[in-house]
Amino acid sequence: MLPQLLEKISRARVLVVGDAMLDRYWYGDVERISPEAPVPVVAVKEEKDLPGGAANVARSVRALGAQCTLFSISGDDREADSLERLLAAEDIRCHLERDKLLNTIVKLRVISKHLHQQMLRVDFDCPASKDARVKLLDNYLKHLPEYDAVIVSDYGKGGLGYIQEMIQAAHAAGRPVVVDPKGDDYSGYRGANLITPNRKEFEQVAGRFRDNADLERRAMKLVQDLDLGGVLVTRGEDGMSLVQRDGKVLHIRARAREVFDVTGAGDTVIAAIGCAWAVGSGLEDAVHLANVAAGIVVGKLGAATASPAEILNELGKEG
Repeated sequence: MLPQLLEKISRARVLVVGDAMLDRYWYGDVERISPEAPVPVVAVKEEKDLPGGAANVARSVRALGAQCTLFSISGDDREADSLERLLAAEDIRCHLERDKLLNTIVKLRVISKHLHQQMLRVDFDCPASKDARVKLLDNYLKHLPEYDAVIVSDYGKGGLGYIQEMIQAAHAAGRPVVVDPKGDDYSGYRGANLITPNRKEFEQVAGRFRDNADLERRAMKLVQDLDLGGVLVTRGEDGMSLVQRDGKVLHIRARAREVFDVTGAGDTVIAAIGCAWAVGSGLEDAVHLANVAAGIVVGKLGAATASPAEILNELGKEG
């Protein structure tokens, strides 16, 4: 079933809306401690920019073969230029609501090449203005009919002030919506077809669970309270747990990997489900695809993606 699903995904049109950011990496050598304070001195030798946040979700969608467009808010600056250029290089359409009063969100990581270790992360955050959020909503409503499915990638940066309006509009247009949530209040995601919190995010809202039965009970309460189609809890090395509105439950083991780097794994999961739904897949097949794709991504270092060829190769090992 999954090979046929992958083939269909090449015809999918997926809209990603959320908090896009620029992931900036400075690589260098650490050879001494600063005389000014007891901290290492990193002599930067290399710089690299990558799309981050919702933009990385868009990368994951495109890597799976679907057409993808990203809607987000940014500053009117060089970082926004860089983000647009990076996405265009991967054939991803990008509609940034540029606000001259904002700075584009940047996560700067300083990494020691010699120690293979992240030494420091510096976040440049800037809350979006109401005007920018309204323009984003208007643009979303205008273009929504052009797409088969919607992915909402909420990184809690304030760029999504009208998620309820987006979900309701998608339902009115007959488009499924999958949400990667943030924060301790999920009421804004009411009515979504699926939300995909990781374990920590889920427990922040639903409380700590003792075992699978406890998880299922807490997830079903969330489904009922928020009128959701389902909850998919991604659990790292413990796999994934899906609880659906009709009472169906699915626990999937994580795929064994020598490297287990969860960076970007959640982006891959939501991208795979959005792509699968865009071509009419059932949720359980979509989740199985997401599990295979996430297994590939956690076997790589950094924010990686999974291609159809890699997924087919992985499925071939099962044959």
